[in-house]
Amino acid sequence: MFKRELMTKLRNWRDKKYRKPLVLRGARQVGKTTLVEEFAKEFDYYISLNLEVSDDAQLFRQYTNVLDIWQYLCLKNHIRQDKDAKILLFIDEIQEEAKAVGMLRYFYEKLKWVYVIAAGSRLQSLVKQRVSFPVGRVEYMNLRPFSFTEYVNAIHGQQWVEMIKTLSVPETMHDELMRAFNRYALIGGMPEAISVYADTGDLEALSPIYDSLLKGYNEDIEKYAKNQEQAKILSHIANTVWGEAASAITFAKFGDSSYNSTQIHDGMNILERAFLLDLDYPVTATKAPAKPNKRRSPKLIVVDSGLMNFFAHIQLEYLQNEDLLDTWRGRAAEQIVAQELRVVLDDLYRDKQYFWVRDKKGTKAEVDYIWQHDTHVIPIEVKAGNNSHLRSLHSFINISKQHVTAVRIWSGNFFIQEAETPAPDNHPYTLINVPFYYAGQIATILKHATHN
Repeated sequence: MFKRELMTKLRNWRDKKYRKPLVLRGARQVGKTTLVEEFAKEFDYYISLNLEVSDDAQLFRQYTNVLDIWQYLCLKNHIRQDKDAKILLFIDEIQEEAKAVGMLRYFYEKLKWVYVIAAGSRLQSLVKQRVSFPVGRVEYMNLRPFSFTEYVNAIHGQQWVEMIKTLSVPETMHDELMRAFNRYALIGGMPEAISVYADTGDLEALSPIYDSLLKGYNEDIEKYAKNQEQAKILSHIANTVWGEAASAITFAKFGDSSYNSTQIHDGMNILERAFLLDLDYPVTATKAPAKPNKRRSPKLIVVDSGLMNFFAHIQLEYLQNEDLLDTWRGRAAEQIVAQELRVVLDDLYRDKQYFWVRDKKGTKAEVDYIWQHDTHVIPIEVKAGNNSHLRSLHSFINISKQHVTAVRIWSGNFFIQEAETPAPDNHPYTLINVPFYYAGQIATILKHATHN
């Protein structure tokens, strides 16, 4: 198995004094089960249940007392009930049995020495059943597709990862890292695709994998829906979003459909909770707190760039263009940067990413992403070219009432400069130029830049 950085967070969870059952969330086929099975090697005993298997699910229907369930599991798995032993219980596909979800609170209250992880590829279906996880009795972690550093570790090794994480990529390695990032953006972060590519180096071998993943997602759709009509809406959304990735969307008649705004909005919310897409809403303020305007059109971000590229038939563009910013009119770059930022947001316990639009009629100023760092709102542009081309960024700076630290993610080198907006405004600001391969290190970069 390739190294997943969430393993560190799992170990931290294991070692906490006040540990709660853990709900591991993420889209289908991002590697949740594989990660837990690898983690289980660090325990004395491992019990794995899959509630899609009738015998495992029946256990939670038959017994109402969690202590009875635990006694049965220990006897069946030949486990001595020794509180000094480290025992990991993994309940996979927990959405298949609502009673199992409710019993998580009793694992927390009555079996505190047991390490419990629950996961499922269709946790969203619990909403349809009006079932929720016990408030205050569980904690959550998100597993995303491979980040760039995870991809680099799989393909190039730990030494490259250390260069990236310590922001110490030498200038002589810049072009090499950019080529690696472009290849990562093309392949995406789905574990099976990365595994096959690492083994074969054959891009053509990945097409059947993407096709299978997309079909698998579509087959799951009807299990999220509350009725046949919503199943049709969800199917339409799932077959349309990939071609609309990294663009602002309108809900009404989305994808040339006849569905109204409410129908599409409700459907996208379902798929967002299933981790298949994200709706990034804009903010219009330039100072903290960054609050989204839900009346504005959101930007659509999909779960994985590799799936997007396959569906939209833009894979050849990656191979033909030297600069990622030239691919799919810049949308490919915005999508993969969004994926990188999602992982950082998870580490900071933040659920949402936003972008910025100017709150003035007749203007089209839009900054790709904004990031709240301490009390500052940091505008982030995914752009090429010199500073004079950063028109939307300059609009943000000119209407801000305080000194702005801004970020440009691009194909150039890493450096920080003092700049000013064009005349007649001439407002000074700090611009941090971040190469794509450092996008996932944005929190570290801002921490250093704003405290020096």
